[in-house]
Amino acid sequence: MVYNGEKLGAFIVPTGVGASIGGYAGDASAYARKFAQKSKLIVNPNVVNAGGLSGITDNMLYVEGYTLDNFFKGKINLVPSFNNKIGIIYDKSIPNDVLNIHINTQNAIKTVYGINILDYAETEEEVGVKFYLTDEGISVGSVENILTVENACQKLTEAGCEAIAIVCMFDEPEAENEQYLNGIGVDPVGGVEAIISHDISKEFKIPCAHSPAFADYQIYPKLVNPKSASEYITPTFLPCILLGLSQAPKITTDLTAGINIKDLDYLVMPYNSLGSAPVFEALKHNIKVYAVKENQTELDVTKDKLLPKSNIIEISTYRELLDII
Repeated sequence: MVYNGEKLGAFIVPTGVGASIGGYAGDASAYARKFAQKSKLIVNPNVVNAGGLSGITDNMLYVEGYTLDNFFKGKINLVPSFNNKIGIIYDKSIPNDVLNIHINTQNAIKTVYGINILDYAETEEEVGVKFYLTDEGISVGSVENILTVENACQKLTEAGCEAIAIVCMFDEPEAENEQYLNGIGVDPVGGVEAIISHDISKEFKIPCAHSPAFADYQIYPKLVNPKSASEYITPTFLPCILLGLSQAPKITTDLTAGINIKDLDYLVMPYNSLGSAPVFEALKHNIKVYAVKENQTELDVTKDKLLPKSNIIEISTYRELLDII
């Protein structure tokens, strides 16, 4: 329990594993928002990021995956924060017209929402992002020059930025998964996005999130699956991460400050993606872990295959679980 006896939950959908709910473009948001009406809720960016839209609410804590793992391991605490001073890193390889669209977007978000965008910086060198899908259908990739991202982050944090948005140049992803726009398969860029944000979280102990930039910023004119639609109605995905980072909790190693893993009341996961640090650590702390059967992924790590005698609670739907919570 956290402040004034309010429940604290964690609603997680792993990135790049083809979750049937939350594996697309903010399509887990409607569920998470209902849970956030019942308790304070930790979410990873994948749950609420939706391109030009965002599912974030004031009762959510927006926490990147590497930081999330360390929170569950009890290495850090989360300190609720609002109106963070945000710095934005832009990949040097982003063409000028695409960069201008992103700068116009950041200025619009700052103007409309009053978000505190303190500064932005361009990397000194091209980042060199590559991504692909494995034979098992998992999104992975590589970053040729993560050091140039770290150098830009260093400048922004020294200037007083408290959270970092990262925008790297990506090739068009449709060739990797042409069915994604139809609500089938895996988001092909999610895996390498996690690599970038994990590195910055690890090195700087600061809230961060990544948004890809693409050379083709035209609005897609054909109908797509509703689960993917929010990514096809915007030329940039920057708005959702700025809205999330504005209220991302600060990170502290002072385990007497803020929210500790011991304050967590429950964890919600997709049915067959249970092989992660949050699940193992939650069980160690006797925190209720719910595996929701209506949310399937490309993984095959269920309670029966992983920890058949554990206290993981399998449940049919998010709606049913919401009634329990």
